[in-house]
Amino acid sequence: MNKALKIILGLVLVVVPIYLIVPGMPLSDWGEAAWKLIQGVVTVFAIVLGISLIVLGINDLKN
Repeated sequence: MNKALKIILGLVLVVVPIYLIVPGMPLSDWGEAAWKLIQGVVTVFAIVLGISLIVLGINDLKN
């Protein structure tokens, strides 16, 4: 795939969804739901990362 085509396709895939979810656009309600999902994912990721670090720390104490 051409490098310029990759850049253009990447920009389209980033800009169009952002344009659609801003307030006043057709999918603005979806944007609120997506934001809630992202907040939940970040929270779960932080918890899993914390558990992983605890397990790695305990494993290092054993060695």
